[in-house]
Amino acid sequence: MQAAYGQPIPDTVGPDLQVLFCGINPSLWSGWSGHHFARPGNRFWPALHRSGFTPRQLDPSEADAMLALGFGVTNLVNRATARADELSPAELLAGGERLVRTVQTWRPRWLAVVGVTAYRAAFGRKDARIGPQADDPLFAPTRVWVLPNPSGLNAHYDLHALAAEFGKLKDAAER
Repeated sequence: MQAAYGQPIPDTVGPDLQVLFCGINPSLWSGWSGHHFARPGNRFWPALHRSGFTPRQLDPSEADAMLALGFGVTNLVNRATARADELSPAELLAGGERLVRTVQTWRPRWLAVVGVTAYRAAFGRKDARIGPQADDPLFAPTRVWVLPNPSGLNAHYDLHALAAEFGKLKDAAER
């Protein structure tokens, strides 16, 4: 796994996305496998399914199936690390600029940033909370929603609570 340090992984993006999910950065497991949220303990895929976004729990390797459902995945910082706290403030700011360019290119209906702390750091939104954010000219017309980090290290949200938060976004995205 150490060879995966610093590895980027390709974005899963395309036209007509309903939601573009944005992780903080790839884990070493993701850097090694080349797939988003690939670490076995990560709860992104189970939460996505339990919230009703997907008809079954997708495997991280099923990027094409995700795109066919109208969802994409990117990362704020596209560099694999063991922990997100290894990222510098400068990397998070640069990642924010990268994310703005990605959203401007693909124009998803919703941008879902998974990780409120990283969102605050990348965009200077120190008062951001989980849930929908105020309209932001950086991303317009795309709306922004912040979700809890699905990493197993985030003990504040169990899978049930995480799926409930994902479900709120799903309901908003269907309106």
